Amino acid sequence: MIRQPISPITKIVLGLASVACLIAAYAWLSHRQHQINPKDSTIPNLSQFSDGWERLTRVPAKSEAEGWSSYRECWLWEDLGATYGRLFLGLASGVILSLVVGLAMGCFTPIEAFFVPPLSFFAKIPPTAMLAVYFVIFGTDIELFVALIALGIFPTLAQAIYQAAKKDVSSHAIDKAYTLGASHAEVIWNVIFRQILPRIIENIRLQIGPAMVFLIAAEWLLTDVGFGYRLRIQSRLLNMNVVYIYLVILGVTGYLFDWLLSLARRKLSPWFGE
Repeated sequence: MIRQPISPITKIVLGLASVACLIAAYAWLSHRQHQINPKDSTIPNLSQFSDGWERLTRVPAKSEAEGWSSYRECWLWEDLGATYGRLFLGLASGVILSLVVGLAMGCFTPIEAFFVPPLSFFAKIPPTAMLAVYFVIFGTDIELFVALIALGIFPTLAQAIYQAAKKDVSSHAIDKAYTLGASHAEVIWNVIFRQILPRIIENIRLQIGPAMVFLIAAEWLLTDVGFGYRLRIQSRLLNMNVVYIYLVILGVTGYLFDWLLSLARRKLSPWFGE
């Protein structure tokens, strides 16, 4: 057997080793680049990262007297609030819409026949290619970002939920529920939804990455606050000590969201396994 089981401690040690290797490789590249050019900013060293962090968290002098509320005016808090507020609203809207339509498609044949052609069509169009359409319809306010994320993940997520409802629930379980006197709504909620819940959570996990791509692309083009905007401005100025910090924050928060969804799946559906 190729995949041999290993202990949890071994997994942790190997994971930490991979991170240590990445840090060591970056430190070597940075040292080599600064040997060539001490003022290089493309591969920042530790002191440059410290300067970048100070820049991100610096409070404007005119706001320092306002106390805790003044921290909302530093780059990091402004961008965190803008980007993740848009992301949460967009994901929530897209998940609710996909759940309703996907379940209906999986449970009712006429609804399946109605929605399959347009969903299959729109799933093949990159959402970022439709930015001009969203711009005309929604303007440049938060509605644009919510629509871009929600409608961007909707075709794929709805089809995944539809396929799970159609194929992952046995007809025997449905017939048994009807035999016990369950209504259509009770069968959908207590049998179909609960049976496919872990699949739904897994597919939501897979949509976090694409949703972030859509959002950062839109912020890069259209906003004056948010991670996409800050990355665009700072990369043009070659302030890579700021850019890399933002990339690390995006990676850490994405990993955290993924871990929380995995934890929710294990708690809500312990029978599903890993």
